Amino acid sequence: MNVEAKAAAVREDLAERDGVLIAFSGGVDSSVVAALAHDALGEDAVACTAKSETLPAAELDDAKRVTEEIGVRHEIVEFSELSSDEFVANDGDRCYHCRTMRLSAMFDAARELGITTVCDGTNASDPGEGHRPGLRAVEELNAYSPLLEHDITKEEVREIAREYGLSVADKPSMACLSSRIPTGLNVTEERLSRVEKAETLLRTWGFEQFRVRDHDGLARIEVAPEELERALDADFVRAAREHLTDIGFEHVTLDLHGYRTGSVSPEDDAAAETADGAGSDASGPVSGDLDLGAEYPTAED
Repeated sequence: MNVEAKAAAVREDLAERDGVLIAFSGGVDSSVVAALAHDALGEDAVACTAKSETLPAAELDDAKRVTEEIGVRHEIVEFSELSSDEFVANDGDRCYHCRTMRLSAMFDAARELGITTVCDGTNASDPGEGHRPGLRAVEELNAYSPLLEHDITKEEVREIAREYGLSVADKPSMACLSSRIPTGLNVTEERLSRVEKAETLLRTWGFEQFRVRDHDGLARIEVAPEELERALDADFVRAAREHLTDIGFEHVTLDLHGYRTGSVSPEDDAAAETADGAGSDASGPVSGDLDLGAEYPTAED
């Protein structure tokens, strides 16, 4: 079945329901579900975004903008992951606890609206992408994943998004802010805040694919390999060191391995210990990092 046929099948599937509420992050997956649902159900499709400490303000703004592009009704609910001791403890199931709370808030909102079906953006590529405890929450709460159900892969999701003309068609995946904090290190409002501020700076400076990991006060900057040369520029190094120190980091490094997903997740710890000589909760620079706290040489030097 080609992509057009799969998209049509999703629309037909959703059209048979009285209404759906889409767990809407503003990423490409949930945006495609929202667009398909809006086509199928019109006003009976509702995109719902959960606002919490782990959602960057810029992502909430993006979510609002994309719902306007689609024309779908948009609701915002608020909750706090930091109210959960299990989430704050940041063990290997942090994403499970987060997704459980987030989806529970969606089901509460759906009940208030008289909607029985809550959809999420899980696609057919997700189950094979390593440590994904959040998917267990989707199954336990019985959220419906139309992209997964109709075997739509990530690349096909982006193709559908382009057909709709969505601005997020090529948007990189964006995990919540807590994913920047290594497993075993408590998730706190202070750490989430300084990560968000640091990533806002990188976005302002024009970087597109990046993360700022918070290793207990050490900022570990990761950028995409194609952007690494720009991150090695002396002016950027000095600016990063100065501004990230100002927002609360004690030390700043640049990961010369470049950006990679899940680099502080549990299954990566053993690899980190082997490759870098320290676990993902390392509190100081490790092999493969450029220490931006040191004086950076100039052409005159």
